[in-house]
Amino acid sequence: MMTPDNKHRILILGASGFIGNSLYKELCSYFKTFGTYHISNKTFDDNKHFFQYRVEEDDIFEILDVVKPSIIISCLRGDFHAQVIAHQHLAEYVVSHDCKIIFFSSANVFDAYSKYPSYEDDKTLSDSIYGHFKIKIENMLLRLPKRKVVIIRLPMIFGTQSPRLKEIKQHIAEKTAIEVFPNLIMNVTTDFKMTQQIHYIINRNEHGVFHLGSSDLVHHDDFIMEIVALITSESVRFKQVYTTNEDRYLAVMPKLNKLPKHLQLSSTELLEELDNYINYNP
Repeated sequence: MMTPDNKHRILILGASGFIGNSLYKELCSYFKTFGTYHISNKTFDDNKHFFQYRVEEDDIFEILDVVKPSIIISCLRGDFHAQVIAHQHLAEYVVSHDCKIIFFSSANVFDAYSKYPSYEDDKTLSDSIYGHFKIKIENMLLRLPKRKVVIIRLPMIFGTQSPRLKEIKQHIAEKTAIEVFPNLIMNVTTDFKMTQQIHYIINRNEHGVFHLGSSDLVHHDDFIMEIVALITSESVRFKQVYTTNEDRYLAVMPKLNKLPKHLQLSSTELLEELDNYINYNP
């Protein structure tokens, strides 16, 4: 059992979102943890460790001056241009203070490559606006002193409270077709495993690029169909979407920065975790 560690003051930007809130719940018992939220919400308004922050309008330095974080975790969402400016300010703060930044990026930084899975030291290249945006911030942060930066690249997340699982359940309830991509080969993760991994990275004072995806690859259509089968035995409609005639990879696989075995995850273990949750929360 880990004991609380008061040496870190952690600021989670985007702590009201799915990923940020999962991280807050994991870390707040062990570190002095603060978060930002975008839209006024009684839950966050009453929490003295949360600050309202609109990336398009507010000055992040005001919050940094109050919190004085030793670790900033960025899970921000919102206008891309405003996020780039905010991260320029964060980079300035990290350079001039005893502070590290953990930036949540995406497998989409590799979405221009389709023939192979991607590893930590592969060159980033994207065809999408979202991927371009993530690459821009990654490159900005990777120019900072190495020990002050962690880049987290995530695949699709299918946690118990994830927007993706909620969307699947909504389609089932409304009897509408669920989109699947038969030619897409990917890896996956859960919020539960991801938060454990981040906790480990903080405790070990790690730096560099981490690919926090499952250790194996799955076809998107097969995986979604398996999730649907966990939720319902009724007939469900699927809409097959073909973006290419050949198999296309969008997977972030670990090679250089592998975490210990107990922090690794397979797609089968993910499905078992979801199955347990669905059975206890029908």
